[in-house]
Amino acid sequence: MHDNKPRRSSISLFGSVKVLVCCALFVAMSIVLGKFLSIKIGDNIRISFENLSLILSGILFGPFVGLVTAVIADVVGCIIYGYSINLIITLGAASIGFIAGAVAGFSKKKTSLITIAIAVFLAHIVGSMIVKTIGLYIWYPPQRPLLIWRVPVYLITAAAETAIIFTLMNSKAFIQQFERFKRK
Repeated sequence: MHDNKPRRSSISLFGSVKVLVCCALFVAMSIVLGKFLSIKIGDNIRISFENLSLILSGILFGPFVGLVTAVIADVVGCIIYGYSINLIITLGAASIGFIAGAVAGFSKKKTSLITIAIAVFLAHIVGSMIVKTIGLYIWYPPQRPLLIWRVPVYLITAAAETAIIFTLMNSKAFIQQFERFKRK
């Protein structure tokens, strides 16, 4: 018998296939920027823009989509690169996507420099500097003396990501493409 009731889509969190595909691209971008195009200083310090696309996902599509995008990027990136999955670090990644989306969601001016700066810096302070550092502190004791370097690295990274995201969010071409994703 054929049921004519509409089925609830398994992509309901994302709202549309277009948004799901965009978030999949954000995951891929995060992995490439974080695992393959990062700058390594010694054995323990890595400078990357892996969180750029995760923050953008949260700002553009909301906190829960940002959270899911970040978790998938962290887990898949670890599997591809051969890292063990550290649930605390994954929680840090999740908080980055969530916080960026929550800050932008509460703001009336999502594209203002102040909103973007608060979203990016707060996401990095909580996710990168606090939560992920706790995960590294617990799981990798030999790295403990070098963890203090995460603070200046992520402050500089957050400043650069703020400039990039602000430029994108105020680009007519970028916003036109984004609006195409939002339409169902």
